[in-house]
Amino acid sequence: MKKMPLYSFLLLILLLVIWEMAAGTMSELVLPAPSVIGFTLFDGIKSGYFTEHIIRTLSEVLLGLLFGGLSGFLIGILMGEITFLRKLLFPYIIASQAVPKLALAPLFILWFGFGMTSKVVITALVCFFPLLESTVTAIQSSDKQKQELFTMLGASRLQTLVHLKIPAGMPGILAGLRVSVVLAVVGAVVGEFIGGSEGLGALIIASQGMMDTPLMFATLILLTGIGMILYQMITLFEKKWSKPYKKES
Repeated sequence: MKKMPLYSFLLLILLLVIWEMAAGTMSELVLPAPSVIGFTLFDGIKSGYFTEHIIRTLSEVLLGLLFGGLSGFLIGILMGEITFLRKLLFPYIIASQAVPKLALAPLFILWFGFGMTSKVVITALVCFFPLLESTVTAIQSSDKQKQELFTMLGASRLQTLVHLKIPAGMPGILAGLRVSVVLAVVGAVVGEFIGGSEGLGALIIASQGMMDTPLMFATLILLTGIGMILYQMITLFEKKWSKPYKKES
């Protein structure tokens, strides 16, 4: 994981100081000071108040990422390999992605209920397209000369896919996964906004109803932290994956 450069850290300190000074001139309801938000965050973590909500949101994010990402990867491989399937399905997939997920959320709540299932479905749909798009592109952009070499050596289509196209296309596929990870957090929160009594998204709506702005900011910090940690984990995996190929080249 990359360390924050010194100048970025100093800029963060400067912004927090300005924020602290500006917050002193207005109501806490409008803009709470960073010190107040930090105390609310620390107190909530220490008391376990956030724990149940973090677990719920993280579960929705990971399950949605698993189902949506796996579906996008597998269907992307099929569409990348089979031209007819790509031409047949791609217009419908584009059309499905053009519909805002926020508009579909009430329908999913109606169909799947207010539990975790509806949020996982919304998250999976949000994660699906970036990974599908990156997988199709990665499979199609495989080196033609290497494909011909595999054919000359008697490799089957499946062997060429598994040993050439997927490994060579992994940087592009993982780039799509990085986008999906960030969108997964958004999808889970959108689902919790529409209907949910647990999760960090539901906690934001509850804090709005209670007019507890520091709690709202503290929850947003937790969501940001979850997104950044998941993103950095994918980035770290991507670097470890690419190391052997860099050495070979």
